[in-house]
Amino acid sequence: QVQVVESGGGLVQTGDSLRLSCVVSGPAFYAMAWFRQAPGKDREFLASISTTGGRIRYGNSVKGRFTISRGNANAKNTADLQTDSLKPEDTAVYYCAADENPYEFYSPKSYDFWGQGTQVTVSS
Repeated sequence: QVQVVESGGGLVQTGDSLRLSCVVSGPAFYAMAWFRQAPGKDREFLASISTTGGRIRYGNSVKGRFTISRGNANAKNTADLQTDSLKPEDTAVYYCAADENPYEFYSPKSYDFWGQGTQVTVSS
């Protein structure tokens, strides 16, 4: 059974930073991604990273402010999301997703395994 667990959310002020962490427990080696969903909106792609960490992609709304990274060889199925220069519009539930071979890195439908989400709230 595959489990995905996120951590690191919280309440911050405009301009602050947060580091979100994701750990996947499972039998394989997974590509990982971060999405977010604000109330009344669709789930939005933020960033993805391949199994080796060699291919990284970002959504347009966070490019230049957010950075995704994988753990080292001893923590292969982990992925952090460093979020900088946070704005009130970044307020959402942030989800980590994993899949052995996502066919469309930006699409939530490509990922089989999801965490419960962690709330990020940015006050003005």
